[in-house]
Amino acid sequence: MSSLNNQNVEPFDQDAARGGYVYTSSDRLSCRLATQRSFDVILSAGQMAGRSVLDMGCGDGFYTVRFWDHGGLRALAAADAAPAAVQVARDRAGDRPIRFQVADAHALPFADNSFDLALVQSILHHDDSPEDLIREAFRVAPTILIHEPNGNNIGLKVIEKLSRYHREHGERSYSSMKIRRWVEQAGGTVQWEKFAGFVPMFSPDWLARLMKGVEPALEKTPGLRALGCALYVLVASRA
Repeated sequence: MSSLNNQNVEPFDQDAARGGYVYTSSDRLSCRLATQRSFDVILSAGQMAGRSVLDMGCGDGFYTVRFWDHGGLRALAAADAAPAAVQVARDRAGDRPIRFQVADAHALPFADNSFDLALVQSILHHDDSPEDLIREAFRVAPTILIHEPNGNNIGLKVIEKLSRYHREHGERSYSSMKIRRWVEQAGGTVQWEKFAGFVPMFSPDWLARLMKGVEPALEKTPGLRALGCALYVLVASRA
């Protein structure tokens, strides 16, 4: 397994030290719309209710807490390599029975098959060895759910080059074909996938409203949704 590169962790620790990640603590309309769509799509996969779940990259706990509150989970553990982020997540969780741990997602401190589901949410595009993360997810759970920026989207590639935030956080999205290939190489079979969302983080309010209005039609249009949507989500099981 590859060890985690500290350069990938430090920007998130710095963000969390200010009380939470920029996009989760912001009240900007675009951030609120984009994070809500991510949450809704993950829940729509129908994989959490009644199951034990590991959130492999919980960050500041923004999503983790919401999954516990609305997902009907039986048990939830959450790990992240950024200590400051995990502390923020613990504070967010309050007295909820979520187990938080600082850990490298390439070498998790859990036995094989410790969970029903491993959630791999928006961490592959920050990592130097995303294939290893997928293999590790399959080690700790027979089913995984991957949520990533849609690397088929040319506009996203432009944003990754021009946005200071994206550059500082080492973001590099991957195509759906490449992610599927990594899943299959790790011994998994894709059971469900969805392209969704259209609102880019940190965009002006007028643009966020416009793109949110277009979003439903885009998500329903075959072909176009794979190229235009902001998110790619898949569920896979060990073959």
